[in-house]
Formats: sequence, C-alpha cells, structure tokens
Amino acid sequence: MLLHYYHVPENYVHWRETPDSHIYSADLPGVRKEEIKVEAEDSTYLIIRTEAIVESLAPSRRFMRKFRLPGWVDVDGISAGYEDGVLIITVPRREFHVDPALLAHRLEVTARAA
Repeated sequence: MLLHYYHVPENYVHWRETPDSHIYSADLPGVRKEEIKVEAEDSTYLIIRTEAIVESLAPSRRFMRKFRLPGWVDVDGISAGYEDGVLIITVPRREFHVDPALLAHRLEVTARAA
C-alpha cells in the first residue's frame, strides 16, 4: 500500500478569500507577539516578519514572507491578531461602486469593413 505524504513547509502561510476580505494565517509557535511585524509596502505588498526586540537577542524563529496584495483592498483597514502561536491578518476589500449617472447612456461600436 502506497501512502501519500504531503509535507507542509514550516511557517506556511495560508490565504483564503471571503466576500469582504482576504485572510492570511501563519503558524508562528514560539514567537512573542512583540517580535511580529506586519507591514504594507507601497500599498502593493504585505510583509510578515519576525524581528528581535533587543538587537543582541534573536527571535526564537526567524520568519519573513512577502505577498503581492490583490487589487481593490483597503490597506488602511488591515488588522492583525496573534493568539496561541497563530497570526491572523485580515485585509478588507475596498468597495467598488460605479455611479450610474457617470456611465454613458449609449455605446458606439465602430468597426472597419473587411
């Protein structure tokens, strides 16, 4: 009998999408909350890293991941929580609304004759 073994890399970050947001979760056991940094770079990338609080002390586990953020997200609304060694980051979607008054009432299609 052949058993399939799927290895999940250490510090794997899981991403899932909901109607309202994108959710990233990472297992960071042994890391203190104060050592975790979550940043949005240029409103394009989400960076998750661990940093030592005191320069002479290294965090118990080094970690750094960088993800390209999906389009139409609210970078200012990003929130993060850390509990029982699991980091959860919520990136809310920005609402996309088109005012019907701004749309043209008529669409012209032009094509060249063949």
